[in-house]
Amino acid sequence: MANDTASAPPDEGSLYQAALSYLARYAATESGLRRVLIRQVDRWARLQADAEVAAPVIAAARGAIDGIIERLVKAEAISDTAFAETRAKSLVRGGQSSRAVQVRLIAKGVAPDLARAASVSDAETELAAAVVLVRKRRIGAYRRSEADADARRKELGLLARAGFSRDIALQALEMSREEAERRIFELRQ
Repeated sequence: MANDTASAPPDEGSLYQAALSYLARYAATESGLRRVLIRQVDRWARLQADAEVAAPVIAAARGAIDGIIERLVKAEAISDTAFAETRAKSLVRGGQSSRAVQVRLIAKGVAPDLARAASVSDAETELAAAVVLVRKRRIGAYRRSEADADARRKELGLLARAGFSRDIALQALEMSREEAERRIFELRQ
C-alpha cells in the first residue's frame, strides 16, 4: 500500500482530471465543484508533515481552481443554468413547492436570481406538486380513513411547511383521487 504522504501534490492537471471525474458522476454547480476541488487540496494538505513546505503547493493549487472552473464553463461541461432548470423540474415532480425549490437550489450554490427564475411555476404546476406530496404522505384523497378537524389542520400544516400557499393546499386536499392522478400524470409528462 502506498504511503499517503508520498502522493503527488495537487496541480492544475490533476485537479482538472478530478473535476472531470466528478462531473462524469454528478451534476454540479460552479460553487459545488469549487468546494469539491478545495476539499481535495485540503485533504492532501492535511497529510503533509511540513506545512511550510506544502504552503506554496497549496496556494498554487487553490489558485488554479478558478481557472479550471472557467475552462469547464467555456467547454459547457458545467452550467449553473442547466443544473438549476433540471434540478427544479426534478424537485417539482417530487412534490416540492416553488419556494422549497428556490431554497434547495440556493443551498447547492445557484445564484438567488437564477434559482428564482428556474423555480417559477404556474399555479397548475404548483397544485400538481402539492398533489404529489399529498399522495406521498397519504393524506387528502389518499387518506385511508375519514379525517376529523384536527387531522385536517395537521394536513394543512404539513403542506404549509412544505411551502405551499393555503389556497393550493386546500385544493390539493379536497381533490378527488381520479383528478389527483390525472394531474400527477400530466406533471410527469
